[in-house]
Parts: sequence; C-alpha cells; structure tokens
Amino acid sequence: METVLWQVLAGTEGGPNRVRILRALDERPRNRHRLADDLSLNYKTVEHHLDVLSKHGLVEHSDSDYGAVYFTTETAREHWSIVERIAETTDT
Repeated sequence: METVLWQVLAGTEGGPNRVRILRALDERPRNRHRLADDLSLNYKTVEHHLDVLSKHGLVEHSDSDYGAVYFTTETAREHWSIVERIAETTDT
C-alpha cells in the first residue's frame, strides 16, 4: 500500500490536492460540492481526484449518487502515518 500511496499522492501533479482532500475528509465527511468550496477547487477537479482516490481504495461514498458524501476508508486510516509523511514532501 505504501507504493500506491506514494504514486497517488506524490507521483503526479495532482498529488498535493489529493492530500488536501484526504485531510479534509478525515476531518469531516463531505460531498463534492462542499469539498470544492472548502478547498477552493474547481468541482470537476475535486470529482477527478475523488475518482482516483476511490479507485485506489482511499475514499468511499454513501449510496446516493447525487450529493453522495465521501469519507476516508479504513485502509486510508490504517496507513495515515504514510499519508502524513508524503504530505510533508509535497508541501501541503
């Protein structure tokens, strides 16, 4: 999992925003619109990053498609120390 986290959070230009999204969701579950507003990011940007994080098992969402609430997975929380270590290297 550490390799996946490094790839997803530090291996691409979008990594710092993915770290910001993970931190925000760890603080409090939110929907895409709220995340975009709270992080001052474009809605489509947030949507893209949530898709990437979901694909890698780091976030999941409620059953509702419209207004779905996203939250960090148990996998993300189990590896949170790695997320924070990566965050330190990405200046987020």
